[in-house]
Amino acid sequence: MPARTLAPNYHGTHFLRSAAVATNLVRASGVGRDHLVVDLGAGGGAITAPLAATGARVLAVERNPKFVETLIDRFSNTANVRVIQGDARTVPLPHRPYQVVANIPFSVSTPLLRRLLQSPRTRLRRADLIVEWGLARRLTRPRPRDLETAWWAARFELALVQRIPRTCFSPSPTVDAAHLSIRPRSGMGSRVLPPLWWLVHAGYTSPQRTVHALVTEVAGARQARRLVRMVGLESNTLADQVTVEQWAGLAQGLAEADTVSWPPLPRRLDRV
Repeated sequence: MPARTLAPNYHGTHFLRSAAVATNLVRASGVGRDHLVVDLGAGGGAITAPLAATGARVLAVERNPKFVETLIDRFSNTANVRVIQGDARTVPLPHRPYQVVANIPFSVSTPLLRRLLQSPRTRLRRADLIVEWGLARRLTRPRPRDLETAWWAARFELALVQRIPRTCFSPSPTVDAAHLSIRPRSGMGSRVLPPLWWLVHAGYTSPQRTVHALVTEVAGARQARRLVRMVGLESNTLADQVTVEQWAGLAQGLAEADTVSWPPLPRRLDRV
């Protein structure tokens, strides 16, 4: 008898079947009573259920009508769960501070992360996500390979918490997954964002320039020397050798100096 061929999983959806992984994810998130939390791609409710048990206000977002019915039936008597039928890539997100705890489809991980992290006015306060292992490794590099990731990681601490075996999912993906933790980086208030964007944009546009030369353009040589030294860099350090933590430190220093009139942030950062 020929081997059975599985239908392609075009949506990259792999349903979590490990109750222990779901429980640990929710515990690590710190979600508690009356917190607002979103489960993007809720499926049958593997993560929604332990979230509901915390007493948080849970928005379970699911696109598939069959799973929406399952969720409605399962949580019909759970007052703190609201089931929303919609695409996680387009469904309106809360206008008040919220958290996300979710097993997001591998195939749309980057668009979803962009929705959560790109806007300087995001209301996201923290997130605990299950993502593909390789993506988690790339996102948590101290020196991201692209401007977009650097913008995210300079404002949020992205941490790879643990590896999750592919056997914890159905259907099993071809690679392992990871628990990705997202937390706001301390000191990144609204005044810091314009200099931060200017710095990372300049640094990723001209990676072979020294960071001292970049900072000198806006703050002068003397201030540049002080700030570069403050974040542990040398005057000849190239922009492509700067970590996101150091970009954040430079931006905080420039914001505190308050000697530059920064241009407004590009509108495209909000168009996600």
